[in-house]
Parts: sequence; structure tokens; C-alpha cells
Amino acid sequence: MDELAIKNRLIEQGRSLYDAPREVNKFTKIEEADRLLNDLDDHPHAFVLACIMDRQIKAERAWQIPYKFQKKLGDFSMETLRSLSLRDVLELMSKPEPLHRFTDHMAKFFYSGIKRITTDYGGDASAIWSNTPPSATVIYRFLEFDGIGAKIASMAANILAREFKVPFSDYFSIDISADTHVRRVFGRLGLTEQDATVDQLVYRARGLHPEFPGLMDLPAWEIGRNWCRPKKADCHSCYMGDLCPSGKK
Repeated sequence: MDELAIKNRLIEQGRSLYDAPREVNKFTKIEEADRLLNDLDDHPHAFVLACIMDRQIKAERAWQIPYKFQKKLGDFSMETLRSLSLRDVLELMSKPEPLHRFTDHMAKFFYSGIKRITTDYGGDASAIWSNTPPSATVIYRFLEFDGIGAKIASMAANILAREFKVPFSDYFSIDISADTHVRRVFGRLGLTEQDATVDQLVYRARGLHPEFPGLMDLPAWEIGRNWCRPKKADCHSCYMGDLCPSGKK
């Protein structure tokens, strides 16, 4: 196995995606919802609150929650959100239909997120990533929000850097996200064992590309989503096909 060639091709593809011009990120495939989430100028809190909601349900559903709040409230400004009580948030989260699998917990996290953005960042969530901070600082700030763990915090920083072109002073702390596609691709490429743990995958990516481990995240995810499927892999169409040891078999 030519590990160096595999690593370099993943990094090359990751770099091309990182250097591509900024486009509207389709988080939900609902135009109005995506417009809100992409509005880092006037509604940066929508992105942060969506990150908080992204757990234990499909990502597209979780990322729709700020937009659904906006529809119910008629507005999604911080002024409007600050006026909500925890009871208000719980009612918006649960009626007439539940917006999340765990409405009670997520309502508390959503409400807590509003309070932290208000008290720690003066109501401007973009202060989390403004002024070219170190990647570790941005991830730490996301980790301070109730409901956000290391995976989501690193994912948020990666999206800011790759999709929104937010500059950081370094990218050392942005890790790969060990979802099912990335784990399968790393295993089939021979970069890890097929049953590698999350920690093994994260540290493997750090060793392969220490200056920006998360740069390999989207290429691996795209390969898994488009070609390297669990049962019917389309190795001939995959741009890693000529290097992949599993494809050669």
C-alpha cells in the first residue's frame, strides 16, 4: 500500500475544497433555512444554535431548528431570542410538533446557548471566531456551550474555515469527524483498521496531517457518500480507486 500517495491525494482534494470560492452551504436543502444559517453577518447565532442542536437526530433536521423558530417567532434576532423564557423555548421546541427527539434537553441547551451568546459575546456570536484566533481557542469556545462536545466543536470550526472562509491563525486543533462514512473510507484505504475507534481515527488523521487534520474530513466523507458505499462500492468511479487496497481486491 502506498500510504504516502493515499494521504497526499486526500490532502490535495481537501485543499482544493478549502481553496474553492465561498458558496451557499446547503445544510438542510431548504432554501430559506440555509439562507439563515449562511448569514454570518446578521445572524451568526443561527449557526451556533444549529450546532448545539446537532445531536442524536439526522443533521438536516437538527439544522432546520433555527429556521423553524424563526417561522414561529416571525424573527430570529438576538433581541427577540433574549426575550424568551425557558418555558417559551420549550413550547416552541415541542408544539405543535416536536422539533427534536429530546425536546426537554434541547430546549435547555438552546436557551442556555442564547444566554451565553448574550453574556459572553455581547449578543454577537461572531465574536467566537473573529480577529483570527487560534483554532484551539475557537473549539474551546464552542465546548463552553451546553450540549456541544469535541466532535461538534471541531466540526463547527472546520465548517467556518472551509465553507465560510473564516481565517484562523492556525488549524492544528481542527480534527476529522469520525462519522460512519469517514471511518469506512479510512478503513478501506488501509489508513486504520476497519473497526477503528473514534480516538484512533482522530489521532491517525493528526499523525497524517498535523497542521490541519480536518482537511481530510470532507474528501473522506464525499468518497463514502458517493462511491465507497457499505455494500456496493463503485471503486471504478472513485478518484482513489487506483490507490485503494480494497478497490484493487
